[in-house]
Amino acid sequence: MNLLLLEEADFIAADRVILRDRRLIHMQEVHRAAVGDSLRVGRIGGLMGNAQLLRLETHEAELQVSLDQPAPAKLPLTLLLALPRPKMLRRVLQTVASMGVPRVVLVNSYRVEKSFWQTPFLEPQAIREQLILGLEQARDTVLPEIVIEKRFKPFVEDRLPALVHNTLGLIGHPGDYPPCPRGLDEPVTLAIGPEGGWIPYEVDLLTKAGLQPVQLGARILRVETAVTALLARLF
Repeated sequence: MNLLLLEEADFIAADRVILRDRRLIHMQEVHRAAVGDSLRVGRIGGLMGNAQLLRLETHEAELQVSLDQPAPAKLPLTLLLALPRPKMLRRVLQTVASMGVPRVVLVNSYRVEKSFWQTPFLEPQAIREQLILGLEQARDTVLPEIVIEKRFKPFVEDRLPALVHNTLGLIGHPGDYPPCPRGLDEPVTLAIGPEGGWIPYEVDLLTKAGLQPVQLGARILRVETAVTALLARLF
């Protein structure tokens, strides 16, 4: 991890924290930290800064923290994502957190297997764990908002138009469509389908809601690859 993220429960005073979990193990085994060392830290949902290691024991560490730096800016993006298969979902959540996506809407699709919605990886705590890993990697403190929409048609018809309003609406979809734009500095609402893509009916509904299909070329990418490639190209 490139940033030790601090929870509210870690603080024993305004500038002191105690760590006893995997972060302690990481400090011991990866950073090989010693008393007096300075480490990069951030308060979840708040500022970043540095911490001096005051005390290091087998089962806990005490640090004095100074937080004075804002988290990096998020992308101007709402990502609409057809629910990936469970193992891929974990990687995608880490990716969107590390790349600065502020809001992800997980939606159903014809090609999303019903069993995917039963995965324990959709539990709030499981989602949060993956987002934390992404924030630690990228040195960010602000968790993305994750919205779950299990009914595609009502969401797209009733709620998506308001999300798309005053943004550039795009559908990442293979086919005879314009190339995905590059280097944007405007707000974007981007829809990425499941492996195999959206079905024509879904593309039609998304288009009516204000999104337009764009493509990255002839190759069909895995969802996790498509997410990274599209975000890198757009921003």
